[in-house]
Amino acid sequence: MSEDCCQGYRGPGRELLERWRVGVWSEVRVETEHGAFTGIVLPRSETADDWHLVLKLASGYNIGLDVHAVRAIRELGRREAHYHIDERSFPRDPQKPFVKLFGTGGTIASRLDYRTGAVIPAFSPGELYGSVPELAELCNLETEQLYSVFSENMGPAQWIGTAEAVAAQIRAGADGIVIGHGTDTMHHTAAVLSFMLQKPPVPVVMVGSQRSSDRPSSDAPLNLFHATKAAAESDLAEVMVCMFGPTSDEYGLLHRGTRVRKMHASYRSTFRTLGDTPLAMVGREGVTPLRTTYHHRRFSTRGPENATESARVEALAEFHCVPCFDDRASLVYYYPGMKADVIDALVDSGYRGIILAGTGLGHVNRPVYPALKRARDAGVAVFMTVQTLWGFTQMYVYETGRAIMGMGVLPLANMLPEVAYMKLGWALGQTEDPEVVRRIMLEPVAGEITEREPHDGYLLYQGGLPEMDQFAMQHRK
Repeated sequence: MSEDCCQGYRGPGRELLERWRVGVWSEVRVETEHGAFTGIVLPRSETADDWHLVLKLASGYNIGLDVHAVRAIRELGRREAHYHIDERSFPRDPQKPFVKLFGTGGTIASRLDYRTGAVIPAFSPGELYGSVPELAELCNLETEQLYSVFSENMGPAQWIGTAEAVAAQIRAGADGIVIGHGTDTMHHTAAVLSFMLQKPPVPVVMVGSQRSSDRPSSDAPLNLFHATKAAAESDLAEVMVCMFGPTSDEYGLLHRGTRVRKMHASYRSTFRTLGDTPLAMVGREGVTPLRTTYHHRRFSTRGPENATESARVEALAEFHCVPCFDDRASLVYYYPGMKADVIDALVDSGYRGIILAGTGLGHVNRPVYPALKRARDAGVAVFMTVQTLWGFTQMYVYETGRAIMGMGVLPLANMLPEVAYMKLGWALGQTEDPEVVRRIMLEPVAGEITEREPHDGYLLYQGGLPEMDQFAMQHRK
């Protein structure tokens, strides 16, 4: 057997392949203690464990088999991978809007090579056209890969670079922007871009996928279609996240970038608007606003009424890009028994601002009080949010909250903790003056603070309650 036949396999996994003289890309029938499985042997990461054999089944799903449970392997054939996507020329239509798609990492869309079982990333316009041909019905598409990082590795440099790239394309006349992003920290990036991109005249839509394109249940193509449709056609000119609404593919939702959060590790409907109402539903038929208060599109290259130079100049005059971020900001989730040294360590390390996610209406325990006073005396800006996610900080209700406010900690209404952290870093990046930082934090910029929360918003997401079952049945009729 050749040296590369066991790509990524080591230890017991490699020994198993060598013993039965099969390798990566072999189509095999594997007899195990738990039954027989037929599929294609897939390569493994060299950092993965060494006791699983990974097969791609005919259904498109991958399965890991414990090598110690394998009794026999019979090779049925080979399907060697050829990592190539046939590009198709993306059609151009002067009557259609222009959309710029930025990539920051991960797979925006991909094609499954059914002959080999390999998943091939697609990103150029031609590749995306081959993967999601419906995009050509919506717009003239141009793509640019800004970064190739996992979403947890997005940071100030990437946020600033993305904001500047989006601003440049808006000023160049793009009718809409789509940003492909990993889902794990997409709500963080959506929040900071909402602050950096002030009053964008066109939609800025972030999109990702929970399930890769080699899975039958992948949400990648439909999410990309919905996001592109929103960017090309919608009247909403804000930074938004576009992902599945329900777990089915019935429609997508557009969430305001400062009110959205990833709420489930694996559901396709993982993104939810918290403390507010989603901006709109998006489907193949169009974009349907769910509220009347949003920023409207202010120019388009389509239609004589919107294409005037004066309208474009006026819209761009209102648009501002403020690309800055000071990473000497921190987010601390309070937990019972937390000690003062957690806050002290941040102050000693030179941090300029701290977001606290407190319990209840915005509380921490008494042992932390001395550290809060020390932070205040050191000029560190400290703000309070609530870790319940729904509801407002109300620090006047109990003596605890009033005492904490007396130490200089300011409540941030119903701003989400992660959003508050992103706004604090953005505020610190603009000024060295603590008073100016406090003023920026307390003044709503992009819908991060709402006057009230929807009366039914919280209850809608509570499963198993009689009133919710009744509500669901009424809406099925």
